[in-house]
Amino acid sequence: MLHTHLFGSDDPAAPTVLALHGLTGHGRRWGRLADLLPGVRMIAPDLLGHGHSPWEPPWGVADNVAAVAATLNEHHRGDRPVVVVAHSFGSAVAIALAHARPDLVAGLVLLDPAQGLNPTQARVYAELSQAHWGHPDAESAVAAKRSEGWSQVADEILADEVEHHLAPGGPGVVWRVSAPAVATAWSEMARPFRLPPEGLPTHVVVADRVNPPFVRPEFLTACAADRPTTVTVHHVDAEHMVPFLAPDVCARLVRDLVDACLR
Repeated sequence: MLHTHLFGSDDPAAPTVLALHGLTGHGRRWGRLADLLPGVRMIAPDLLGHGHSPWEPPWGVADNVAAVAATLNEHHRGDRPVVVVAHSFGSAVAIALAHARPDLVAGLVLLDPAQGLNPTQARVYAELSQAHWGHPDAESAVAAKRSEGWSQVADEILADEVEHHLAPGGPGVVWRVSAPAVATAWSEMARPFRLPPEGLPTHVVVADRVNPPFVRPEFLTACAADRPTTVTVHHVDAEHMVPFLAPDVCARLVRDLVDACLR
């Protein structure tokens, strides 16, 4: 069972949102978005190999799908499907969950989804992550984050990351994530992209300051050609950490699907 953070309403009749973090993240990050969604119950697990969830392999997308489905069975109080909001690698898990368990998913909000990546680039990212895994101290860990798409993230958010997601290890400190699980995720994101299931309402948010982009042009072209009535694409002038950098946009899109699908 995944370690799971629960936010928002305790009302059993409240609409439920499942929130899936990105690579090297954790479910606690979604608390700020939950604050912008009054009346909603949010279920936010740590994915496999992340945070306080199990670190034993396997860590692939399909394994995360199975674990997330089991987590929903444990924590979802209603019998209606849920809206899923997902960031980066979490979006690949969300799309796979929607295909594997269409009974569980009412709609998707995909924040800078990372899938169908260029294999060479994915290998470079994987190798860099392994080569620079640990940090001498918290200040060095924060500086590394700032150089990895976090330059615009507020200081208090990074301070919260340090308090709750940084642990002793390596040469000094490490983020609370399994290094082999991270390498596995980069491999998974290099697989061919998948479209959301046909007929499933989906919002895709593209972070325009990411270069090379995680949201591949081929994915957007396929969405326009094959899912023209159900996939809506939005652009934000931000780096990759969309949940922190465009929270109002994220909350509006989640609320849009909650109101359309779950009320």
